[in-house]
Amino acid sequence: MREELLFADLKVIDMSSWIAAPVAATMLADFGAQVIKVEPPEAGDGYRNFAPMASTPTSDVNYTWHLDNRNKRGITLNLKTEEGRTILHDLVRDSDVYITNTTHPMRRTWGLTYEDLAAINPRLIYASLTAYGEQGPERDREGFDLVAYWGRSGLMDLVRAPGAEPAPALPGMGDHPTAVTLYASIVTALMRRQQTGAGSHVHTSLLANGMWSGSCIGQGAFAEADFTLFHHLADHLFTRLMYETSDGRWLQFSMVRTDAEIDMLFTLIGKTDLLLDPRFLDAELRVENGKALVHEMREALLAKSSAYWMQTLGDAEVPVALVGRIEELPHDPQVQANAMTMTPIPEVGMPAVIKPPLNIEGLATRAAGLGPELGQHSEEILTELGYASADIQRFKDQGII
Repeated sequence: MREELLFADLKVIDMSSWIAAPVAATMLADFGAQVIKVEPPEAGDGYRNFAPMASTPTSDVNYTWHLDNRNKRGITLNLKTEEGRTILHDLVRDSDVYITNTTHPMRRTWGLTYEDLAAINPRLIYASLTAYGEQGPERDREGFDLVAYWGRSGLMDLVRAPGAEPAPALPGMGDHPTAVTLYASIVTALMRRQQTGAGSHVHTSLLANGMWSGSCIGQGAFAEADFTLFHHLADHLFTRLMYETSDGRWLQFSMVRTDAEIDMLFTLIGKTDLLLDPRFLDAELRVENGKALVHEMREALLAKSSAYWMQTLGDAEVPVALVGRIEELPHDPQVQANAMTMTPIPEVGMPAVIKPPLNIEGLATRAAGLGPELGQHSEEILTELGYASADIQRFKDQGII
C-alpha cells in the first residue's frame, strides 16, 4: 500500500504569481498538500505566458508552468470585488498556509494583511514574499529576481569577467532558491504551531536571498574588510578565470591548489618552460604576474579540444572541470544517478521535470502532474465551500470568478 503523503491533510492557498512564492506552494504539494492557486479572472498569473515567449527555448509544452505549478487546483477570484474577497476569506478560514507576494498596498487595500487574515484564522501560517523586505522605505516596491536578487544584492557586480559589463541573470535564477527559503520558513512555522497551536507570520525577500547567496564575500563588507586585494585578484588569479578550447568549450581550474598540480598542469599543456620561469616560481609570484600567466595558459589550451584536455588532465589527476551546457543536463550521469528529476504523468507531455533540491529518503512524494488551467476548479472549490449552483453562476455572470 502506498505510504500516506506527509502533508496530505495540509490546506494551502497560493495567492501569488510568477515563481518564488508559487514554487514554495509547489514544494508543499509535492509532499501531498492540498494547494489551491488563486488567480485573477481572464488575465491569470502572468507566468502562464513565460514559456511561450520568443526569448525562451521553443516547445509545444508550457514547460515552466507545469514545472512550477504542478499538482495544484485553480480558482479565479476578482479581488477588486467585495464578494471575491469574501470567498477568499472563506478559503482562509479552513486553511493552514497562505502564501502571497501581492504588494503591500494591495494587501492593505483589500484587507489581506497578516493581521487581517490572522483575525479570521489564528492558526494560519501567513507566508509573505517581497522584493526588498517587510519594512523600510522600499517595502512597497515591486521587483523581480533580476533586479532585487541579482542586481541590488551586488551579485551582478561581482559575477563578471574583469573589465566586462554587468550581466543579467537567467530568469528565475534567484526565484527558485528563494522559494526554498520560503518553504523552509513555512515548515519551521508548522513545527512551531504543532508545539504551541499558534499561527505565524513568516517572510523572506529576494534581496535577503541575494545577500545570502553572496555572503562569503558580502560578509566582508559588514566586517569593514578591505576589498582592494580582492578586486585586484579578479584578473590576476589564474584559477578564477575560464579557458577556451579549440572546440569552443571552456575549462575551469578552480580546484588546482598544490604546487605539484600546477607543475603537472604546465607540463601537460606543453608549457614546461613555465616551470622555470622566474615570474611563476611560487604562488605569490603567480598572482603578481597573473595576467601574463593567464595569457600563456589560454594560448596553450586553445590548441586542443575540451575532450582531449579532460582526458589528458583527468588521467594525471589534475583537477579540471568542463563548463557545462544546459542542453546536456538530461543526459548527465550525475543528474540521472541522483534522481535530480522526476517522471511526470503522461499528460504533462515531458519525459522529466526538474525536482527541488530536497531529498528525504523514504518519504513519499506525488508524481509531477499538470499545472491547473485558468479557473479549472473554480466551481468544484466553491461547491466544497457550500456555495449553491445559482450563486456560482451569478459569480460567473458578474466576473467575480
